[in-house]
Amino acid sequence: MPPKPLILSAFLMNTTSHIIGGAWRRDEAQQHRFNQLPHWVSLVKTLENEGFDIAFFADVVGLYGDHEGGWASHVRKGLQIPSNDPLVLISALAAVTDRIGLALTSSVVQAHPFTFARQLSTLDHLSGGRVGWNVVTTAQENAHRNYGADELARHSERYSWAEEYLEVCYKLWEGSWSDQALRVDKTHEDERGGGLHADPAGVSKIHHDGDRYRVEGPHLSSPSPQRTPYLFQAGSSDRGRDVAAAHAEATFSMAPNREIAAAHAADVKERTKKFGRRPEDLAFIQGLSFVIGSTETEARAKAEDLDTSIDDHALIAHTAGSLGVDVGYLPIDTPLEDLEHTEGAQGHLAEIKKMAPNGKVTLRDLARFRAQSTRVVGTPEQIADELEAWQAAGIDGVNVINSTLPGSYVEFIDHVLPVLRARGLARHPQDAAPGTLRGSLTGEDRLPASHPAATHRDAFTQYSAAATETPKELLHSH
Repeated sequence: MPPKPLILSAFLMNTTSHIIGGAWRRDEAQQHRFNQLPHWVSLVKTLENEGFDIAFFADVVGLYGDHEGGWASHVRKGLQIPSNDPLVLISALAAVTDRIGLALTSSVVQAHPFTFARQLSTLDHLSGGRVGWNVVTTAQENAHRNYGADELARHSERYSWAEEYLEVCYKLWEGSWSDQALRVDKTHEDERGGGLHADPAGVSKIHHDGDRYRVEGPHLSSPSPQRTPYLFQAGSSDRGRDVAAAHAEATFSMAPNREIAAAHAADVKERTKKFGRRPEDLAFIQGLSFVIGSTETEARAKAEDLDTSIDDHALIAHTAGSLGVDVGYLPIDTPLEDLEHTEGAQGHLAEIKKMAPNGKVTLRDLARFRAQSTRVVGTPEQIADELEAWQAAGIDGVNVINSTLPGSYVEFIDHVLPVLRARGLARHPQDAAPGTLRGSLTGEDRLPASHPAATHRDAFTQYSAAATETPKELLHSH
């Protein structure tokens, strides 16, 4: 059986220092131009022209936890500050692209679901259905305080919050409008006069009344090409895996090796069954970075040179900061024995501990986990071999992590992609046609009936505009 093309995603962020802390200082690095639209237009058009499926933009809405006694080091090192809103950037990129998927991270903390659902519907319309949403709960305490909370919500509570947030969005996206409601019929004539813009029988309020949100509706946007955007989720804790199994169409992984990735994929796929979904409804996209050489010796020399640019403390602050612990002044070989009690990214900590056979991980390991555990070093052929092995382990795609922009992607495109295409592991650019993101990845523009969002289709007709309209004769009788 021939191999299936891998989903190719570019892992981006509208900031200078995203994953590989310190690499922005390299002479060839251009990510310091993050405020300049031409920088992003050029990069994303290159990705589209070369057959990448997704330009995925990460985001945060708060600082990572303190490092070295405060947050000055984050500012000094550019640890995702400053960073800009990816929703605004993607809106601009939608105007200059026509095939590549445009996905973003947005936390349930940062926007009311009524507002967010309308924003994504608008963007899905304007992009021709190419929008994806990575659903996150946000483990940064500062982010929660930025939106009025006193402290970080408990881990389990954040996922309950996310599921209600999704429910509100699903009701708006899937249940508020019928497919035929928007008529825009200029010639329609009836007793009420001429023209029919939308059928009142097909537009409904949703009357959501939950633990956190009360939303009357209706959705103010008409159904977009995908209705619900393509859904990503990245939780790796037990509760996070359940949420992914219930809701996600693709899940991002940063597993440090293929064995862990395979076990994670198998576990989450098995969990889909208890939510009435099929294992094949969920794709797994592994984050990997690449150091490419014409020989293995050259590739290893390039990796060693890259390591001289890496800022260990930027990497430690990034990972430990998401766990809510300041380890900045500890010796770099201190073991991380006491971090499991935090309310931060618990699944991520568990993955880090799996790096070591005895589960003993030091701060130095923490730094190198970010930079090296998901790095593939070798010739284009060796990298293709490795990606074949990841696919055999159950991974459906790769989220390509950059050390420099645009260089990391240019090198991958120039040297690795031709080998992947020759092996059937990557699509040829000419095979991509304009269409929805979901359509390009699954063959269907809309969510399947097995997805929980589908339960809200045609569920609110009793609240339609037509159903609640008072007949003229009754109105005048009063």
